[in-house]
Amino acid sequence: MDPILPENLMRHLQHLTAGIGVRLAGSPGEAAAAEYLEREMNAAGAAVTRETFPVNRRDVREQQLQVWHDGAWHDAGCSLFANTPGTEGGWVEAPLVFFEGATGHQQPDLGAQLRGRIVLHLGCHIESRGNYGRLIAAQPAGLLMVDVRYPGATPLADAIFPAYVAACGAVPSLNVAYLDAWRWRERGATKARFRVVGGPRPAESANVIAELPGSDPTTGVLYLGGHHDTQADSVGADDNGSATAGLIELARVLAPLPRRRTIRLVSFGAEEQLSVGSAAYVRRHRAELQRTGRFMFNLDSFGSLLGWNTLSGSAPRELDGLLPAYFAREGQYYRREPGVLPYADHFPFTAAGVPGLTLMRPNCAGGRFFHHRPDDDLSRVDPKLMAALLNAVAALVADLAAAETLPFAPVIPENEHSAIAYCWDDLFGGWQQP
Repeated sequence: MDPILPENLMRHLQHLTAGIGVRLAGSPGEAAAAEYLEREMNAAGAAVTRETFPVNRRDVREQQLQVWHDGAWHDAGCSLFANTPGTEGGWVEAPLVFFEGATGHQQPDLGAQLRGRIVLHLGCHIESRGNYGRLIAAQPAGLLMVDVRYPGATPLADAIFPAYVAACGAVPSLNVAYLDAWRWRERGATKARFRVVGGPRPAESANVIAELPGSDPTTGVLYLGGHHDTQADSVGADDNGSATAGLIELARVLAPLPRRRTIRLVSFGAEEQLSVGSAAYVRRHRAELQRTGRFMFNLDSFGSLLGWNTLSGSAPRELDGLLPAYFAREGQYYRREPGVLPYADHFPFTAAGVPGLTLMRPNCAGGRFFHHRPDDDLSRVDPKLMAALLNAVAALVADLAAAETLPFAPVIPENEHSAIAYCWDDLFGGWQQP
């Protein structure tokens, strides 16, 4: 098998970050990334198709936030959450309330505290549809969301889960920097105002599917995955240019090899709104996945120059026993994080009963310090390290594709079934399209 080449990875990364740039779901940039994947994977020898699905594109032309403290208005950076409305350019002004997201939802009457106010919500992921529904039912004038994982001075970009918006609605929601929020509290801020020109609008995203057929269709399908979209204002060299470049190289080195099982490489659109593309693929192909799906290996943000490797998700014990040797041969080691991880593209596959893992490379306790920021650029990634990790993945998948029988049963651990079902229903809306 030919090796993964760092210079090829860098060529793809340069095209994605400099040639295309920001690749928001449903945008021309995301479409350009899909076209690039299709062209490169066809050249590698794969049979490539695209499947489209609807998405709300974040289309923001202006955004402005000011906070009142020390007798004056002060400008602040902000980023409108995908799937939440703008203000049609008009100002929304209201008293400012500080709300501790981790515990504040325990209050019996949120409306009394939050109605008509701009709410600084400490914690940007509301991982409960019930809590989110109560928050929206309290009728705040807007939300200022603070990502508590990254206490920095830069507002991050993010999205409200589409299934939550479909079920409960949304108000204008802006991500703000942690240290700005701290200063507002310290300075006794009492009110805020914001304006946003633009907001969500209907658009189309796509999954790019590259097929490497096996000689025996009865032996099932092995999946390799990643996503090609980015968050707002980010060129996403690591998140997730690393996987986009990696899937192209994996197609190149795996295509010439003999195999019994089909290898299907899928680059998903709209992951950054909570695996919308992966969920669309799984909903569309659920019966086939349950019949022929054997394993899904996903790549997401695994190129960080400094950090450590992790493998997260749901896999049978026998497969976990095989994996370390493949990585050790490349001088790579990882921390296995078992259990349910609903925030990566392998998860919808596990909801359909297919074992799935995601390879990531965090560099701080919260994940990666440049998470969803404009500085997720080429300076953050190491193509040589990426190549070593991808060589381990390629060898694993090549061996599994060629094996007469798989060395593991393609089943989800029994003790994870209920948690997977809960997350699939609560976060994704279950088997109905949101």
